[in-house]
Amino acid sequence: MPSPTTLSFEPTEVQPLPSDYRAIVIGASGGIGAAFVHALSQDPDCGLVLGLHRQSTPAVDFDHEASVAQAAQGVAAQGPFHLIIHAAGFLHSANFTPEKKLGDLHYAQLEATFRANTFGPAMVLRHFSPLLSPGRSSMVFLSAKVGSIGDNRLGGWYSYRASKAALNMLVKTASIELRRSKPHTCVLAMHPGTVQSRLSRPFGSAAARPAEDAVRDMLGVIRSRGPEHSGQFVAYNGEGLPW
Repeated sequence: MPSPTTLSFEPTEVQPLPSDYRAIVIGASGGIGAAFVHALSQDPDCGLVLGLHRQSTPAVDFDHEASVAQAAQGVAAQGPFHLIIHAAGFLHSANFTPEKKLGDLHYAQLEATFRANTFGPAMVLRHFSPLLSPGRSSMVFLSAKVGSIGDNRLGGWYSYRASKAALNMLVKTASIELRRSKPHTCVLAMHPGTVQSRLSRPFGSAAARPAEDAVRDMLGVIRSRGPEHSGQFVAYNGEGLPW
């Protein structure tokens, strides 16, 4: 029996992504997003990879809701897509650092964090999921283990934890709807681990790994998951995480 905080999934035979599959990476200007674009561009089975971000053409800017719909419309003709990865996220800025106590909470940080980590991905689900292939496809949203309610033992980081927990609920709920309209699609929330990037740099840890290593592991998990795994919250090593 799995423990309350550690889930496991039996390996199953999964139909791989088709040869010449097409992929989109949203948040491609960040460390993990850029590493996904590079890895996919080196995969001989990947026929096309598009990297979208605030300065790309088309652009995706979560401060401007309409940009998400416009970007989806702008790339639709190059689809359908077999893999869509959402790698954008927000933890800190020049104005905000993760809250350590209730007294640090304020609207501006909550709004900025939820816009990037929850509202933006919700719009990606709305506008990009129709671009998925009706055959085998995957849609992956980078979440975070600190967004696990069941695994929260240290507290703090209120906005970030809450925004990722809300993202997990969006992914789970969307997986139920897409199971009806796109039964061959797998939708995942995925924890990338501690990765060397702009997001994690101020909180430097000896455990931080190069983005390339994290992406290699995550792509291995993505390729091993089929529609029967849709709606799961998993780590880069395939471990199931508690909600």
